[in-house]
Amino acid sequence: MKGYILGIITALIVLAGITYIYLSFGYLDTRADIPPSSFESNYAMKFQDASVDRHAPPGHSPVQPTDANLTDGMHLYQDDCAMCHVSPQHPEKNFGHPFNPPAPDFLEDAPDMEENQNFYIIKHGVRWTAMPAWGNTLSDQQIWTLVTFLSHMEKLPPAVEQEWRAPKNSRSEP
Repeated sequence: MKGYILGIITALIVLAGITYIYLSFGYLDTRADIPPSSFESNYAMKFQDASVDRHAPPGHSPVQPTDANLTDGMHLYQDDCAMCHVSPQHPEKNFGHPFNPPAPDFLEDAPDMEENQNFYIIKHGVRWTAMPAWGNTLSDQQIWTLVTFLSHMEKLPPAVEQEWRAPKNSRSEP
């Protein structure tokens, strides 16, 4: 029995050593202009989701989805997010498409994460992607306002929807 356990421990140490050597000598290709490996495609998002679930603060946005708050969140989105995640005024990604993984297109696939998870991602960013940490640029109140907009962007009140869909040069400024 002792030999069996020692064999398992030895196998794990050898496996860890091989993995370390593989990574240390640069065999893992981390270029953004090639498709991710099948392992990365199948597991990276699961690992990220688990991390966000563990670290995101509990609760929902303290910002109520009033027309004024949704409009403020929309302006934050248009100013800070649309270049990567698109908007009616920026239907093409200026920056988001060359990223690997590509930045999500929120006109095609609105964010469906819990509000606390969106808050965490916006505030802290996502390592190994182009998603920056906005916590040093935006206040928590601004991030929650943006999260409230993201949570309601598929069902905006008519006045906010009209401004959201309006051409950029006719949009009202805050």
